[in-house]
Amino acid sequence: MSDDGFPTDYEIAQSVDLDPIEDIVEPYGVDADDLELYGDYKAKLSLDAVNRLKEEDTTGDENLVLVTGMTPTPLGEGKTVTTVGLSQALNHLDESAVCAIREPSLGPVFGVKGGAAGGGYSQVLPMEDINLHFTGDLHALTSAHNLIAAMLDAHISKGNELNIDSTMIEWKRALDMNDRALRETVVGLGGSTNGVTREDGFMLTAASELMAVLALADSIEDLKDRVGRIIVAYDEDNNPVTADDIEATGPVAMLLRDALQPNVVQTIEGTPALIHAGPFANIAHGTNSLIADEAAFGMADWVVTEAGFGSDLGAEKFMNVVCRFGDMEPDATVIVSSCRALKYHGKDMWPADTDALEEEDVEAVKAGLENLDQHIENLQKFGSPVVVAINRFPFDTDEEIEAVVEHCREDLGVNVAVSEVFANGGEGGVDLAEEVMDAAENQPTDFQHLYDTEDSIKEKIETVATEIYGAEDVNYSSGAEDDIERMEELELDDIPIVMSKTFHSFSDDPSKKGAPEGWELDIREVYPSAGAGFLVVLTGDVMVMPGLPARPAAADMDIDSEGNISGLF
Repeated sequence: MSDDGFPTDYEIAQSVDLDPIEDIVEPYGVDADDLELYGDYKAKLSLDAVNRLKEEDTTGDENLVLVTGMTPTPLGEGKTVTTVGLSQALNHLDESAVCAIREPSLGPVFGVKGGAAGGGYSQVLPMEDINLHFTGDLHALTSAHNLIAAMLDAHISKGNELNIDSTMIEWKRALDMNDRALRETVVGLGGSTNGVTREDGFMLTAASELMAVLALADSIEDLKDRVGRIIVAYDEDNNPVTADDIEATGPVAMLLRDALQPNVVQTIEGTPALIHAGPFANIAHGTNSLIADEAAFGMADWVVTEAGFGSDLGAEKFMNVVCRFGDMEPDATVIVSSCRALKYHGKDMWPADTDALEEEDVEAVKAGLENLDQHIENLQKFGSPVVVAINRFPFDTDEEIEAVVEHCREDLGVNVAVSEVFANGGEGGVDLAEEVMDAAENQPTDFQHLYDTEDSIKEKIETVATEIYGAEDVNYSSGAEDDIERMEELELDDIPIVMSKTFHSFSDDPSKKGAPEGWELDIREVYPSAGAGFLVVLTGDVMVMPGLPARPAAADMDIDSEGNISGLF
């Protein structure tokens, strides 16, 4: 039991009698022959099945629902719980729904967050498998990433025919575990046997460009094209050197063959869940894979997916990058809010005082609504109907909840519902599901991207900065100016951008709460993710290899003599 007397996620998960995965997906047009089983309760969907489902999806009747959030507290506000719970609620209403979410990374699982498979009575199962090794996708990505690094170093040490400048190597190594000691390293002891001595480092596997490539590829051929375009270094004349140039494309794609297939599991209530890929939502686009979405469209009338962090990061990238590449658009966008997060902004609190956030404070909730309002306004710019989900926590009071409902419904005129899917599963999300269905089916949509890819790099940056973040202006460092000039010379100025900034604030200063005004965004670096197909724009220090906290979540995890796990969440 948890401290509040509620069963832990693991205890709830263990109380559920799972059905064989073949039985779960059979009503959704997926046969046993379409699956590659990993035990009884998880499987990979074959690429032949994906292609068949894509061909069968010709009616255009499916509805895509994106779940995003307001600027969260460090505790998170429940996007995954809401995504899973909403898919269950739609099925509870006799609709046909599936959910599509990202794969957890071992680093965050053992670091701060603990498990990452939803929670309470809205989680995906088997949660311990999903949170740990699952079907091996993250391990395959780690091996493929490090194969590129090994082949690159081998090329340099064995003659360096491409004249690679060892001071301009862009490709670090990867590990699916938080380890701050590996952020900056020196590799190669020199001499004829130990490789060229140079600076290097590690990133979390989820931060690898290969992860973004996997999430955006729709076939093995597309995967190979994207891998081949990855820029791994520059030569002595400042020309890019790609994975294709060092002959890494074929073997990397070979290692990722099985990882390209979407994973299929089930929610607590037996809703199919496609869990595939897990790119960061700052230096990448932060959503599950396109290939999983495409399969889901052929399986159900409703596909519920989510984007990482708040809507200023994940949802903006979903709209401007993922929808562009996937040729799709959301029929409704759910923005997850909480009284806790509203108080966080209303009290202008940094860092968060978690105890204070659990105390009733209706005025702080009302003061924090300016943050939610800006998220709603931003999402409406894309032309997609918006629904606010108030994720209710046990310590929320009726007065606090009613203040949010009244503001959304009366002042803003947007659909709003209280969500209790954590405690009550699909039944606790029926009101939310009905609001989502109303928005998707009855409200006009006029979806549009916020910028054209033909816009200049600076125009794209400034559009996101002013229209989404609320910045007054943009400042470019001299290095960023040089980077932009290089991207133009490389003819990489006509692709989407991925802006990287703190998720704690609309601004680039994590301490600024609410909806900051009169501030300027600082751009320090622009670099290509040529394989993924976008430019990454850095606005501050980016942590691609997180570290473990003083007491990591792993310290409270254990396994008994019978194999039962405790402390995962």
